[in-house]
Amino acid sequence: MKSYFILLCFVLNTASALQAQESKKVLTATNFENIEYPFAVKYIHLNIQGEPLQMAYMDVMPDKPNGKVIVLLHGKNFCSAYWRQTSTDLTAKGFRVIMPDQIGFGKSSKPDNIQYTFQQLAQNTKAILDSLGVKKIYLLGHSMGGMLATRFTLMYPATVEKLILEDPIGLEDWKIKVPWQSVDDWYQRELKQDYASLKKYQQNEYYHGEWKPEYDEWLDMQAGLLNNIDYPRIAWNSALIYDMIFTQPVCYEFQQIETPTLLIIGQKDRTAIGKDKVSKEVQATMGNYPVLGKETAKKFLKGTLVEISGAGHLPHIETYPEFIAPLLKFLSK
Repeated sequence: MKSYFILLCFVLNTASALQAQESKKVLTATNFENIEYPFAVKYIHLNIQGEPLQMAYMDVMPDKPNGKVIVLLHGKNFCSAYWRQTSTDLTAKGFRVIMPDQIGFGKSSKPDNIQYTFQQLAQNTKAILDSLGVKKIYLLGHSMGGMLATRFTLMYPATVEKLILEDPIGLEDWKIKVPWQSVDDWYQRELKQDYASLKKYQQNEYYHGEWKPEYDEWLDMQAGLLNNIDYPRIAWNSALIYDMIFTQPVCYEFQQIETPTLLIIGQKDRTAIGKDKVSKEVQATMGNYPVLGKETAKKFLKGTLVEISGAGHLPHIETYPEFIAPLLKFLSK
């Protein structure tokens, strides 16, 4: 019996190791050409800082429209495809759902060298809406998308009827605690990434629980870029985006937003940029989402806070039922 148990453990461990090896071999094309999205992808053409680029988006129409449009903005380590279930349920309720891939992400162009700003990303997103003739929207942003959704609402307050922020980063100003890093520093950091480091980061910062098979899809998309011949250019874009996130905080401007706002916060979330650059004592003071959520909700003129006890950084992936219920309730008011 003991020998059988040892053999069984060996087989399981070997299978897990082989599965990990296969995941490491995944190749993601530069503009996700080999990644199937859940809905049809369309493009608009932009000229940014002298560089012609194309920006991808999905525009999903409901069978029975309720006359409302909601735009979903993805986070730093993701693309619009991870809104699949959210979009399906929103269209079932009559919402038209628009999901962009920001420039530098997913099926959108990876520029050779542009300056990234949240203002530019907001303007790009507005260009999609203008091309579609959309005047009013509900706006949902997750993680980095929450920072972008905040900037978009500040720039185009007449466009956004309701704002939803799901575990947005930027609820605190990391520059106060974390030493400044140049874009070159961020770039060298990105070049050192591998499958194991990406998974460890997501495990520690996003989920805080047992790794589930459904998380692999989103990890493999990102990890597959490491095997791409264009990865140095992709890594440079990532470095520029990290610099944007770190140097362009929005936390000082929440009180200027008059739009009704729903803040959804996973209580296990501890995400913070630059934690690996400070002492453990300082790390303990960063990314405290239970505290940050309460403090931030008070800053909005019309803010509502929903706390999800079992969720980390991705409630719409990790604890979907607890995410979608308050979202639909807020949208129906």
